[in-house]
Parts: sequence; C-alpha cells; structure tokens
Amino acid sequence: MIDYSLEHTTSDILTSQAEKAEAADRPAPESLQALRRDGIFALRTPREHGGTWADVESMARRFTELGRACPSMAWIAGTCVTAKDMAARSFPAAAAREAIFADPDALFCGSGVPGGPGRRVSEGVRVSGRWPNVSGCEDAAWASLALTVEGTPVFAVIPVSELTVERTWRMAGMRATGSHSLIAEDVLVPTAFVTPAPAFTVADVLLYAVTALGAVVGAAKGALDATGAMFASDRKPFMTAYSRMGESSGARQWLAEATHLVNRAERTMLAVARAADTADLSPAEKPRLQMDLADAGHDCRAAVERMLDVHGASGFNMSNVLQRHWRDLSVASRHPHLNPYLAVESFGATLVERL
Repeated sequence: MIDYSLEHTTSDILTSQAEKAEAADRPAPESLQALRRDGIFALRTPREHGGTWADVESMARRFTELGRACPSMAWIAGTCVTAKDMAARSFPAAAAREAIFADPDALFCGSGVPGGPGRRVSEGVRVSGRWPNVSGCEDAAWASLALTVEGTPVFAVIPVSELTVERTWRMAGMRATGSHSLIAEDVLVPTAFVTPAPAFTVADVLLYAVTALGAVVGAAKGALDATGAMFASDRKPFMTAYSRMGESSGARQWLAEATHLVNRAERTMLAVARAADTADLSPAEKPRLQMDLADAGHDCRAAVERMLDVHGASGFNMSNVLQRHWRDLSVASRHPHLNPYLAVESFGATLVERL
C-alpha cells in the first residue's frame, strides 16, 4: 500500500488511484489532494489572489505529465483552469472576486453552454437550469456557469453547495472525471456574482482547447509507457519463433510510428500553446490553429491503434493499463474543441474567403 506522503510524486499517486477512481465515476480523494498540494488547481488563479496564472505552454506540459499517469485527472485540472479563467476574465474588478478566489487552490468546475434561464429580482438573479457534463462537479467548490437572463447571455459563479449533482456520466472512457450534471432550482445568485457574458478572444479559445488536448497527449504518452514496458519484458509475438517483441521488425516499426505520432502531437500542442501566449494573435489564425489541434488529437488516436496492434488482444484485458488510456483518449479526443470535421469546415471556408 502506498504511503501518501510528500515523498511520493503526484504521478505516483494518480497512477495508483486511477482504477479506483474509474470504478467510482469520480476523482479519488487522494488524487485531488495530490493535485491541490502540487499547486495544480492554482495554475489559473490570479497572482494577486495567491495563484500562479501560468502561461499556456507551461500548463500544457503539466497536463501532459498528469495525463500520462491518469488522463481523467489531467482533464479535471484542465477544466479547473478553464472555469477559473472564465471567472477571472468575467469579474476583472468585481467585489465578488475576493470571495471567488479566497482559496487559491480551490477546485472549480463549469460549463460555457447556457443551461437555463435566470430572472432578475431585487437581490440579484434567481436561476433554474441544468448543465450536463460538468467535470469534477461533485468535488468542486465553485461552478462557473453560462445562462440567459431576459434573453441576454450572462455568466454566473455559484457555490456548488447551492446546486444539486445528478450522476449522469456513464461513458466508456474518462469515467473518473465525474462529469455529471449540475442542477439549479430557483437558486438566488447575488448581483455581484452575475455579469454579462464576456467576448472571449482567440487566445482564450485556444487555451480551453489546449487544456483538453493536454490530457489526450498525456494519455498517448502513458500508452507508450505501457508499450515500452511490454517491449522490455519477455513477452514475444504470439505464434511466432521470436523470443522477444523487439526481434520483430514489424513490431519495431509499429513502435517507431506510434512514438513518432505521439511526439508530433506533443510538438503541435506546444506550438499552439505558444501561439495562445502571443498577445497579438489575430482571429484569422484561429481556423489554422484549430486544424492543428484536431490533427494532434488524430495523431494520438492513430498512435494508440498501432500500440494495440502490437499488444494484440491482451491490450484489451481490463488489467492492462493500455485499454484504459485507449478508452480515455478515444472519448477525450472527441471533445468539440478538437472536432476534426468542424476544423476542416472552418479552415476550408477561410481559404475560400481569401481567394
């Protein structure tokens, strides 16, 4: 049994808890504690409130390492960054800011899709609505939620304790994210905690996409770790005369191709992250960068398919970590931020407009 003390790395703890968290359909308490202690939940807390407000490239690297151990926990870290970024940008100088960021290491969750209407009252806005797929909602302190008030898009930050969680997340992968539904039933949100929805920049959108892609690239690297361990073992290709996997030129080629694809996806992600850190990023560059993001996700999926080919049916054994990384990656890489056909559609439209 692992002693969850400081000498164990965050990755060690996430790896040891991944199977338990998946079975529970929510993050393991030990994993959340490790992320909090490692400062992960403060990555997008404003510096004046005790956070680091890290640059996008640094966060992409952190999410990748987390995803290598447990893709679901990397996803939780990424959605916390997104929710905090939306809150910070929506309330740049509001009285609510002190309360929202009182604990710089608090876990945030949220949804940018309007989930219901609000009606104005003298004390603020009364909210009723439903927001599905809110990652980490059972363990978060605050929820950053989009809604409409009198037909106008607004943004509210609400304590999760005032909302109800309905356990609706039943997926083949990313199960440990606990991306259940949040429900508000006539919840009073004080005026200071409601604001018109801000216009998000291209850099904002890229940040939110990179938080998703970091978990995907991490999952692919974790799959590579499992594949490398298999090559280092005494495992051999079944029904062959080889004594080890590495003796097969075909297996070596599949390993090389998978590694190349994962490395290319990581380079692409980091290039997009550096672009998101650029102050003068223009809207015209968005379609090209979204294509890059979608390509990186596709590279990761293709890489893991090669790894599964090398493993054979044993790669799908529930005791094999490879199958969990495959399932997590397959679900996460299909997030709207990484949607390949919409990226192609947008990029194609941009190219035609330039003719």
